[in-house]
Amino acid sequence: MSPVTEVLSRIQDIQATIAQLRAGTTGATSATATAASATSATAFADALAGTSGTGATATSASVDAVAGSVASGSGADGSDVVEAAKKYLGVPYVFGGEDRTGMDCSGLVQTVFGDLGVSMPRVVPDQAKMGAEVPSLAEAKPGDLLVPKGEGHIVIYLGDGKVLHAPRPGKDVQIVDNWYKDSDLSTIRRIVPAEGATGAASALSASSASSASSALSSLSGLSGLSGLSGLSGAAGASGASSSGTDLMTAALQKLMSAGVAS
Repeated sequence: MSPVTEVLSRIQDIQATIAQLRAGTTGATSATATAASATSATAFADALAGTSGTGATATSASVDAVAGSVASGSGADGSDVVEAAKKYLGVPYVFGGEDRTGMDCSGLVQTVFGDLGVSMPRVVPDQAKMGAEVPSLAEAKPGDLLVPKGEGHIVIYLGDGKVLHAPRPGKDVQIVDNWYKDSDLSTIRRIVPAEGATGAASALSASSASSASSALSSLSGLSGLSGLSGLSGAAGASGASSSGTDLMTAALQKLMSAGVAS
């Protein structure tokens, strides 16, 4: 069970607790109280999303490429790699170069990912260790890197049997048919998520945040209950794993410290 799912389950328990607390309170619900309740619910949802790291909108950031996994923090995916690489078509090959006046194969790769907020090593042997390994060309996606045996070259896979690379002195950055076979390759690396993977994750996060907000909005009179401060203890009452209860407690404490859930 994911943390957000577990939290939504705990919300149902909290609703029952609130019903009991409300039974002991007096006073009619006014328009002001309703507005305050909606504000509290929205603030709680925001705190929950911030605590769990599942906000509905992903923000771009500068991240380092890492060995063994894709770098998703920049917000870029494989299609972005392809588009960023195409900007350098026609740039002449210059050994050691890494700008529009000239670049070599690894300088091109470093520059392309740098444009997307992903910091890559400078030379092919180090670049060949970054990201997640892709088992075969059949599973390669646009934006993946193909590194031949010997690790003396590196190319950007575009999909449909095409690659983009900085070939050799006297040539420019160009798109050509992929000439490599699986048996020619040392490794295939995926540095950022494949196209669509980032969008799917964002949609899931947005859906989770929306569900949390809808459930929390039903907690009418939330800010007016003097017993709310005890809910952080109720959230920790279960003997289950701490992931969900810690998340709920952190969100409640965040609101109470801001004076929303007094």
